[in-house]
Amino acid sequence: MKVSWSPLAIDRVSEIAEYIARDNPEAAKSWVDTVFEKVASLTSHPESGRAVPEVNNRAIRELIYGNYRIVYRVKDKRVSILTVCHGKQILPAEEITA
Repeated sequence: MKVSWSPLAIDRVSEIAEYIARDNPEAAKSWVDTVFEKVASLTSHPESGRAVPEVNNRAIRELIYGNYRIVYRVKDKRVSILTVCHGKQILPAEEITA
């Protein structure tokens, strides 16, 4: 499986890392490293994440890491990382239909 990141997902990771770095730059680096490790595991286990509960589409899945959701789509032997958001945030529909 090939993994690709949407520009939105990369922006979200950067924004979250910047927020974490305000208090702890080392924790921000560790958080980003772990996010990329978790996503890399999708190359061999693309369905390891759960189906997103508020979406009626089993191809839209998510990995939970701490307080964050890594939302992705599995389609045609490809994993597309759509967005990353805080778990308490309502998942904007426009971020997962792209």
